[in-house]
Amino acid sequence: MPHHVKKTIALWAVLTAATLLVTGCTAERPADTAPTRSSAPTTGTPEDPAAATAAAYRKWGLKPFAPAPAPPAAKPVRRAPGGPVPVISDIPTKDRIVFLTIDDGAEKDPAFVTMMKELKVPFTMFLTDAAIRNDYAYFRPLVAQGHGLANHTLTHPNLRTLSPEAQRREICDQQTKLTGRYGTAPRLFRPPYGNWNEATRTAAGQCGIDAIVLWRESMQITNMQYQRGDRKLHPGDIVLAHFRGPSELKGRTMTEMTATMLRRIQEQGFTVARLEDYV
Repeated sequence: MPHHVKKTIALWAVLTAATLLVTGCTAERPADTAPTRSSAPTTGTPEDPAAATAAAYRKWGLKPFAPAPAPPAAKPVRRAPGGPVPVISDIPTKDRIVFLTIDDGAEKDPAFVTMMKELKVPFTMFLTDAAIRNDYAYFRPLVAQGHGLANHTLTHPNLRTLSPEAQRREICDQQTKLTGRYGTAPRLFRPPYGNWNEATRTAAGQCGIDAIVLWRESMQITNMQYQRGDRKLHPGDIVLAHFRGPSELKGRTMTEMTATMLRRIQEQGFTVARLEDYV
């Protein structure tokens, strides 16, 4: 074979090999030698939800709650069309559930937002504009997590000392503010200090409220205050807490107070349900 032909063939072979290397092409293998694909997934095994939940609770020094029972098909607390706004301190149920509510909004601890996201314990926040106006954005992640948004007046007054029109402004104007800030209209209202009269009830109805929510227990720093003499939780009780920080909790944080409250609930054999599923 002439020298120049050999040189041409050799050059062609080099170029072909380079092309195959760049494109990743390979010669076709016979069927009996082709590599087999593994049936195992290429990504890691999804984390067990129960294990993830247990890990989240351990982080906060807690044990997971038992799942709440399915809520009733018909809500046990309803406002009749044109009727007065119901006033409730508990929910009629035989299930061993309680409902968490947190008031005002003065303390804005970022760790609390993380805690609620990880624990997925439902609660309803009754917000006062005077307490939240310096940082409306703090509460948006809590709303996005699915926690209830409720009305606690504009300025936190003793409503029984106000005229009917002044009460209406406190409630209706806060409805407008909360709806505008968070994109959802509150259905529930709590009067500051638990003080209300029939003018409060009328005003709440005029402002689109479905129920006035009081409470049976209130969480303090390390324990609860009970309204009943037996000093025990009862099925359907509504529990009150506040957005408070170390200055009001004798050095404890919002998350420490919340963890203690959840332990007190568990110690009595209760779990936590979502208030809006029952009202």
